[in-house]
Amino acid sequence: MRHTVLSVPEISCNHCKMTIEGAVKGLRGIGSVEADVAGRRVSLDFDESKVTLDEIRGAIEEAGYAVES
Repeated sequence: MRHTVLSVPEISCNHCKMTIEGAVKGLRGIGSVEADVAGRRVSLDFDESKVTLDEIRGAIEEAGYAVES
């Protein structure tokens, strides 16, 4: 499992948190995901052999939230 933290500056409420976590949890290879409203970031563990970081970013962006590098 690889751990990473993504900056998602548009997270502003619990609804945002639940939407992002749901979008990422729906991907194969996700071990854990936690969106932090106060820190405006998403921490996650994922299996690189099953899902790419680009796919994770894409799921967050499809949910309506920009991911900063």
